Amino acid sequence: MPFTNFDNRHFTTAEEGNVITALNDLQKAVENKLANLSPEERQQYGSVNEQNKLIINKVKDYHESQPEMSSPDVNWDEFHADHRTRGFLQNTINRLQSILDGLNNAKILHDWDNYRASLSDYEYAKYKNGTDASGYEAKTKELKQFFSGGNSSPDL
Repeated sequence: MPFTNFDNRHFTTAEEGNVITALNDLQKAVENKLANLSPEERQQYGSVNEQNKLIINKVKDYHESQPEMSSPDVNWDEFHADHRTRGFLQNTINRLQSILDGLNNAKILHDWDNYRASLSDYEYAKYKNGTDASGYEAKTKELKQFFSGGNSSPDL
């Protein structure tokens, strides 16, 4: 007997509603803080690499420990607000990425279950068609088209 129901952690209707509500709340909470960058702007501003993050952190440390040595041309309140917000965003992104990874993995397992069950059902339809049971000829013809080369016996 084939192994099915690999991941049977299904959402109840109430749980689905809770997730949708949480996502709606999250969207509302961040909608005024999001930015849309064109491909050109993404290339222009790029991403601060690890070396440049070290520079930013060292300048921040100097400003905090020896503010008299800091440039008067820099808006230090804005600098610190940007630094704090950047840290918050990175932590939020990391958490969301972890959730996305878990959701993608769960989806893969549910897709696998559906596919394996579909193959089992196709094999059953072929069996029933072989017994001349009514209606199975059309079903097997419809399903057979999805297998390359018309192979009617997919590998399970």
